[in-house]
Amino acid sequence: MDTPQSPNQNCLLAALPTAEFEHLAPHLELVAMPLGDVLYESGGQLQHAYFPTSAIVSLHYVMENGASSEIAGVGNEGVVGTPLFMGGMTTPSRAVVSTGGYGYRLKARLLMEEFHRAEGRRAGVMQHLLLRYIQALMTQVSQTAVCNRHHSVEQQLCRWLLLTLDRLPSNELTMTQELIASMLGVRREGITEAAGHLQQAGCISYRRGHITVLDRSGLESRVCECYAVVKKEHDRLLCDVRNRQEQSSASHG
Repeated sequence: MDTPQSPNQNCLLAALPTAEFEHLAPHLELVAMPLGDVLYESGGQLQHAYFPTSAIVSLHYVMENGASSEIAGVGNEGVVGTPLFMGGMTTPSRAVVSTGGYGYRLKARLLMEEFHRAEGRRAGVMQHLLLRYIQALMTQVSQTAVCNRHHSVEQQLCRWLLLTLDRLPSNELTMTQELIASMLGVRREGITEAAGHLQQAGCISYRRGHITVLDRSGLESRVCECYAVVKKEHDRLLCDVRNRQEQSSASHG
């Protein structure tokens, strides 16, 4: 049975003060986000922003020959559709669901109106929140580029696993080696070898597209510095977001 969904499961929505949230709540549409679902294609017009609750969305940069690799992931900490409030209605990236689940979507026009609000009690609240998230997202994109260039496939895999775990309520992932290789932009053989090393070390168990993390500390001891850089910057910028989410969850518990 699916876990009941609430907008407060998304950190950004949970961080909104009551007045701002109540204004948006009637317009938030709960949507299923199945594995492999494409929210938008490279160059496509963005009609909605998506606030994942239990799903994780992978942002891919797509080359002219069709090859792509992940530049960032977005889970319940963020929003998919940042080009909407950064001045553009299209993006060169593709957004595809990498972990199936749910989220809430909001029409682009409504998000932009709230982002640019200059008068009244709600003025600037959404803008401040989303700009801080953008800075955290930029750190993730930059660190991903550095990691893919300078670190081993095993380190990249550890980084990806840990960032994914941070967005999930359990230690189990549904993911094929082929899909991981596609996201990291490496050969599948490289992922097979790296996953084999981690399994032999007792860090993970892998079978039939399911990965279970058995020893998180083992992954943390093998991962490169990139994971800590991304996590530290995200926590620094959005610590108040987490606090408000926890307070909101407690008040509705």
